[in-house]
Amino acid sequence: MDTALTPDPPPGTGHAGGLAAVERMLAGGGVLVLSGAGLSTESGIPDYRGPSGSRRRHTPMTYQDFTGSEENRRRYWARSHLGWESIGRARPNAGHRAVTRLVTAGLVRGVITQNVDGLHAAAGTPQAVELHGSLHRVICLNCENTVSRRHLHERLDEANPAFRDLAARVNPDGDAELAPEWETAFRTVSCQVCGTGTLKPDVVFFGENVPKPRVARCFDLVDAASALLVTGSSLTVMSGLRFVRHAAKQGKPVAVVNQGPTRGDDLAAVRLHLPLGETLTGLADRLGA
Repeated sequence: MDTALTPDPPPGTGHAGGLAAVERMLAGGGVLVLSGAGLSTESGIPDYRGPSGSRRRHTPMTYQDFTGSEENRRRYWARSHLGWESIGRARPNAGHRAVTRLVTAGLVRGVITQNVDGLHAAAGTPQAVELHGSLHRVICLNCENTVSRRHLHERLDEANPAFRDLAARVNPDGDAELAPEWETAFRTVSCQVCGTGTLKPDVVFFGENVPKPRVARCFDLVDAASALLVTGSSLTVMSGLRFVRHAAKQGKPVAVVNQGPTRGDDLAAVRLHLPLGETLTGLADRLGA
């Protein structure tokens, strides 16, 4: 099976050669996809670090901040409660659907996503490994019981009726911009199982480690893959970059499709600065997926 890639031309000089190389890579089968926030921007979920990202003006709450005080948790849930409506309404876009088509056709053998929006599963790829968890689940840090985010949203809505019509700008993690007085007035709720537990979205916060079994599973997927295709990730955080480095160390081809530079560009045999939905759909079409 020949999965050799040839470098694509610099941005602005055409991408036909690079696209052809990625198509050959996928045609060989056994490819692993690593997706990031850029894949979900076409679903209306903004990206922290992309061309229109909000990283410069918004710093997400860390795990240490969240667990450190009730005030911080109230602030988080007040903002996140408003932002959830946007996340909850998001639907898979052409890029997610193209990845599912490639999986179904047997050309992609696995998907690791850095996203917490659940859109790969919604597109029909339920086996995608959610590296950083999912905003669609909530866990109690005391008894570890989990519930759906929709269920918690309904409880918070009942406890905070004044928030129902409050307009706010949504950040990529579902965290909305909110005035301090609204944050102070917000009422949180307790775990319905243990009665006193701290409720946290079942996602990996900044400053928190990805569970070791999940990391090991991802490395196993890289080991079993013929090549790695990165879609919509800047690879800024090590949690995703380490898999690119692992694949490159093994001599496996790495291709990156992302609008903007990435930390893995020097490891990629092909680097395409193209819109994801259109690009992935075109590849799936040409491969008959």
